[in-house]
Amino acid sequence: MKPRNAGCRAAVGCSAIIMEKIPPPLPGSLAGVMLAHMSADATAPDPALLALREAMRGFAAERDWDQFHSPKNLAAALSVEAAELLEHFQWLTEDASRALPAEARARVAEEMADVLLYLVRLADKLDVDLAAAAVAKIAHNARKYPVEKSRGSSRKYTEL
Repeated sequence: MKPRNAGCRAAVGCSAIIMEKIPPPLPGSLAGVMLAHMSADATAPDPALLALREAMRGFAAERDWDQFHSPKNLAAALSVEAAELLEHFQWLTEDASRALPAEARARVAEEMADVLLYLVRLADKLDVDLAAAAVAKIAHNARKYPVEKSRGSSRKYTEL
């Protein structure tokens, strides 16, 4: 079974291919702004994500950890780190969660970085262009949740 983006090379990215397949979002929407920004050079991979990917490759190689970085193991580690992130917000009120003290915010930032790094590593192992996947998902969600039906509502798209 081929990955969904098997026709793309990781070094080039799949943004252009994905963007060809998605209908345009509603005019003036956030997704429209994002897609317009991405379409300027949709075939160029995100340099920040590439740098993180290369750093994670080197980090794992130096420690001979690649042998442990199967997609299953990385997905499990990602889930654990996401739970550790959530733990910082457990039992906080909505207002308290928005106004974290500097020390708590620093710990949350570390957990967020862990989540991001495991996600980048998983994407590398599965040859997924994260930026292209995110842009495609924004466009998909814009279709599922049209502004005129979903504005101000927390209902699932099947209930709109």
